[in-house]
Amino acid sequence: MRRFLKILLLIIISLFILIQLYPRPVKNINANITKNDFSITNTPPMAVQNILKKSCNNCHSNNTVYPWYSHLQPVSWWLGDHIEEGKKELNFSEFGTYSPRKKYKKLEEMYSEVKDDKMPLSNYTIIHKDAILNVDEKQLFLSWVDAESKKMEAVYPADSLKRKK
Repeated sequence: MRRFLKILLLIIISLFILIQLYPRPVKNINANITKNDFSITNTPPMAVQNILKKSCNNCHSNNTVYPWYSHLQPVSWWLGDHIEEGKKELNFSEFGTYSPRKKYKKLEEMYSEVKDDKMPLSNYTIIHKDAILNVDEKQLFLSWVDAESKKMEAVYPADSLKRKK
C-alpha cells in the first residue's frame, strides 16, 4: 500500500509539472482606456469607479490584474475561462458600444446582482477580500446605478428599453 501511494504521488507530481508546459491563455491586459469605456460613457463618480476597479473590472473589462497563482496550470485555464465568461456577460471596457436597450438591461442586471449579493462572486471574494462591498459601498453603488437607469428612462421611450417578448 505504501509503495502504491508513493507511485501515485509521483504520477500526480509528474502530471502537474507536465501541464505547466501546456500553453496558457492569452492574458487579458490592456490598460488603454477608450472612448467606449464605462468610466467615459457613464462618468461615474470616483467612489463608484473605485468600487468597479476593486470588485468588478478583473473579470468584466479588458484589463485584468493577475495574481501570482495565475501562472500555474490548471488555475490559469480556470481564470482564463472565468474572465472570458465575465467579459461575454458584461464588458465595462466596451460598454459604449452597447445599444441603449443593452446598456439599460446591463444596468438593471448590475443593480440586481449586487443587491442580491450575487456579485462579486463568492469564489472571487474568498481570495480577494477587498472586493467585498461594505454596506456604504453597496448603497452608493446601487443608488448610482438606479440613477443611471432613470436617466436612460428619461431620454429613451420606455418600450425601446424594455426587452421585446
